[in-house]
Amino acid sequence: MTARIPLDPPRSLLFRAVSWYSNRTYGKVIDPLRASAHHTGVLWAGARFELSVSRWKKLDAQLKALAVMASAATIGCSWCMDFGYWENHRHGMDPRKLRDVPVWRESELYTPLERDVMEYAEAMSLTPPEAGDELAERLRAALGEAAFVELTTMVAVENMRSRSNSALGLTSQGFKDRCEAERPANL
Repeated sequence: MTARIPLDPPRSLLFRAVSWYSNRTYGKVIDPLRASAHHTGVLWAGARFELSVSRWKKLDAQLKALAVMASAATIGCSWCMDFGYWENHRHGMDPRKLRDVPVWRESELYTPLERDVMEYAEAMSLTPPEAGDELAERLRAALGEAAFVELTTMVAVENMRSRSNSALGLTSQGFKDRCEAERPANL
């Protein structure tokens, strides 16, 4: 599948600024930025929104990562899975856990809390959502109310990202490949 919109958008001042940031942070301009740059209002709102989301810190970062990736896997966003693997790998998360997200039910790597988080993310990502009261209560009790609200909202945010990226035809940009590369022996 190829992108359903050209990934060479008009070069506005805003696009140049977010491209610089993306290159500096990720080593390349990420395709969701290229796609949204066709609409300056969407690009601007998305950049401000993502900056705000990045400041939420009530939920454990690894639980958040598992929730986001479980949501992306449920929706089937290959771009999100590729980027999520790379992003969380570079923050020190166990690559085996990252690799097993799509098959988390069969994996023995996850704690009961991690399993609940992924089950909740998966259930929220279905249409219509199927997150049940018992699971929600277990998570609220384990995480606390603020972290539970953040978990719920992060899954909703990832649903927006994954559904937008998938609908725009965005696929892997090769981020995961950069994690899997062998390190030279002298490092």
